[in-house]
Amino acid sequence: MPAPRPAEAAEPWLVALDVDGTILHEDESIDERVADAILAARERGHEVTLATGRSWATTLPVLERLGLSPEFVVCANGAITMRRDDAASGGYSRAHVETFDPTAVLARIRSFLPSGRFMVELPDGYRLYTQGMTDWNLENAHEVSFDELLDQRATRVVVVSPDHELEEFLRIVEEMGLHQVSYAIGWTAWLDIAPDGVSKATALERVRGWLDLPLDRVIAVGDGRNDIEMFSWAGASGRAVAMGQAPAEVRAAAGETAEDVDHAGLAAVLDSLP
Repeated sequence: MPAPRPAEAAEPWLVALDVDGTILHEDESIDERVADAILAARERGHEVTLATGRSWATTLPVLERLGLSPEFVVCANGAITMRRDDAASGGYSRAHVETFDPTAVLARIRSFLPSGRFMVELPDGYRLYTQGMTDWNLENAHEVSFDELLDQRATRVVVVSPDHELEEFLRIVEEMGLHQVSYAIGWTAWLDIAPDGVSKATALERVRGWLDLPLDRVIAVGDGRNDIEMFSWAGASGRAVAMGQAPAEVRAAAGETAEDVDHAGLAAVLDSLP
């Protein structure tokens, strides 16, 4: 059960945390120092939330493990924002959902990556995936043919290309010319696609407005290429912090760099907040 929410601090910060590689290790364990620092920041009155590429179904268990119940949570790289709702299943309901028709982008990507593996996330969180997506959490999902992914309203598309090394994959994605969607490239050869103009940053700016918190009291911490827009947003007036193991271009986009996740880098960042 989440701990009781604290009284609001005189000057609370909006604290937006990426999940994988920031809070969670690759084996999904959480360093005790990080868990303690997250709760301590919340107890000091800060609005600590998650901003992740994960689906809501795989984000909620992280909140529960941490004992967090923020007012809003950003999922699917900004396409879904959840609002705390005690009457809803899991304690949250959808506050804002962005969708797009992935048909054209899927067809274009497949023309460049004919052996690629694909997954489409629908607005209700259910996912459709093609054969071979074995490395992903496939709860609340089922396997379909490629053609069955088309003509859907989607919040997110994931493309995996196990036949390519990262550098070659980066080159292929550049050649695709994906101009009608937002996308981020993962640590390995996988591509995360959201509706055009949608990112963690656009969702967090909406959340900041709902919470009526000033731009100079936002901090974002992450480690992936899908955090670059979030860093630009937070760093404009507040703080943007990259984890130490982040790729060079991600660290360059942030104003600060923490120690890596293996050294509980997030803990020191949170402890630096008032």
